Amino acid sequence: MASNDLAKQLSRFLSIYLPHERNVSPNTVSAYRDAFISLLLYLRDEKHIKAEKASLADINRDNIIGYLQWLIDKQGCSIATRNNRLAAVRSFVSYLQYDSVEHMEQWQRVLAIKGLKKEHTIPSHFTKEGVKHLLEQPDTTDPRELRHLAMLALMYDTGCRVQELADLTIESLRIQCKPYSIKIYGKGRKTRIVPLSEPVFDILTKYISCYHIDTDIGKKYPLFCNSSRNKLTRAGITYILKKYAVLARMSNPNLIPETTSCHQLRHSRAMHLLQSGVNLVWIRDLLGHSSIQTTEIYARADSKQKREAIEKASENLTPSDVIGEWVDNSDLISWLKGLGKK
Repeated sequence: MASNDLAKQLSRFLSIYLPHERNVSPNTVSAYRDAFISLLLYLRDEKHIKAEKASLADINRDNIIGYLQWLIDKQGCSIATRNNRLAAVRSFVSYLQYDSVEHMEQWQRVLAIKGLKKEHTIPSHFTKEGVKHLLEQPDTTDPRELRHLAMLALMYDTGCRVQELADLTIESLRIQCKPYSIKIYGKGRKTRIVPLSEPVFDILTKYISCYHIDTDIGKKYPLFCNSSRNKLTRAGITYILKKYAVLARMSNPNLIPETTSCHQLRHSRAMHLLQSGVNLVWIRDLLGHSSIQTTEIYARADSKQKREAIEKASENLTPSDVIGEWVDNSDLISWLKGLGKK
């Protein structure tokens, strides 16, 4: 294989195949791009293969397995990140099956690599009191902090992802009449209409008035932008959240988690809706999940929390003379016969 064949194929994969033949979103292309940057760094640092010298021969099973382990062991990545990186590699190799068929055995060996199973942990989230305390931190007499409040309140109220918030435009708003709502562009170019609560509508109205945003013109402009009129980045939005999380933790550390992220607001909204009795299918539609199975993690988490609370509050009312565990010097058969009897 030629030394520059990887660069050529990767360029075609990211710039032509994904956006034009697969019609994937720019966010997906960016995620795949980041995965291959990371892979090339692994080849450079661990295999001493410079990016400009890397070839398709280097995209082999041993290297990919080593790369995936490197992500966890040396980069501190989660299993989810590891699996996402593998998905990017698998997509590229699937593309190569048709464009570089002479190396089919090599591609099949890479495609045979499996993702790791993830533990279904309780999603980290704020309590209702924690969200309320967080949203009390911005000083609404300051236009900039009013904008920050509008962003955080909208992110919680709609349960949108941080990139979905960044991608909102003025035309996304549907606030001319009730019921108020907003159009969100989600993963895979899917859109959903999400209702807005009255309090968040009021905050958005104040923000629009303060910044003199004309909702009838310039509809393609970002709803939230920086001083250059460009949309905010995910890192910028995360920075804003962490700023107020620090302030909120200083005044009441019990309400704010030590580690905070924008996705916690999304988790929090889902958990609070579930605890209020909202149907899981409606929560799925609000969050833009493609499958109800993804949303069920909140139901499992809520059930676990309820069980732990009940166990903690329960008294031990069972008789103290119930039969005990079998010990080595007991007659096992006699113990088994007596199991469950008074």
